[in-house]
Amino acid sequence: MSAPIPVEQFPRDYAAVVIGGGAGIGEATARLLAARGVDVTVADRDGDAAESVAASIRDAGGVAASAACDVTDEADVRAAFDGAVTRCGQVHAVVNSAGIQGPLGRPSHEVETADFERTLAVNLTPGLTIARVAVPHFLEQGYGRILHVASIAGKEGNPNMIGYSASKAGLIGLVKAQGKEYSRAGITVNALAPAVIRTPFLDSQPPSVIDYMLEKIPMGRTGELDEVAEMIAFVISPAAGFTTGFTFDLSGGRATY
Repeated sequence: MSAPIPVEQFPRDYAAVVIGGGAGIGEATARLLAARGVDVTVADRDGDAAESVAASIRDAGGVAASAACDVTDEADVRAAFDGAVTRCGQVHAVVNSAGIQGPLGRPSHEVETADFERTLAVNLTPGLTIARVAVPHFLEQGYGRILHVASIAGKEGNPNMIGYSASKAGLIGLVKAQGKEYSRAGITVNALAPAVIRTPFLDSQPPSVIDYMLEKIPMGRTGELDEVAEMIAFVISPAAGFTTGFTFDLSGGRATY
């Protein structure tokens, strides 16, 4: 196993907002960042879950605050980000790990339009919302990191997961465009494309969906939360300064492009 990223990789007073930080990938990321000296704002639709994570980080000696934040509500996203700016002085990175699976187990012609649009509203539109909220601050300070958690489904498409696949594909396209837009401003915008990761989200999937995903992974196993958090920590650090508009593979060899 590779050596962990040292605390020194993050400058003193580095601050990040982790949206969807109340559970799963977001929680693992918030905990790892805080352990490495980052001042973390844990934002989640479930405000109690966000505060529980933030409180346990503080109990462990880290610096963290929480915010109730529905990622589909721009006012919520702005309040969480502005609150972090007020508390920390500057915010350097935003991690967006919020998402829903949308309609499952149905071919496209059986999916209700409202369900499809709801999936886009949670998984795709926040890519624009977060830019509207965070980029003006990043432009002013000449530095910023935005990281969206996409999915292997956005690269390859999973049958009977049309809303999820389309929304994550759209997010990957959004990252490509934004990465180019802000490439000379000291701001990077990147994404991750995980395959199956061992999270509570996975436990909610039908066994047939899990089997379909696992059989496509050359490593023959799920990814672990700490593996995802490690990748995120690197991508939002100053060390990852020459990569933008890119989607990082976390698929056990399934997607090698």
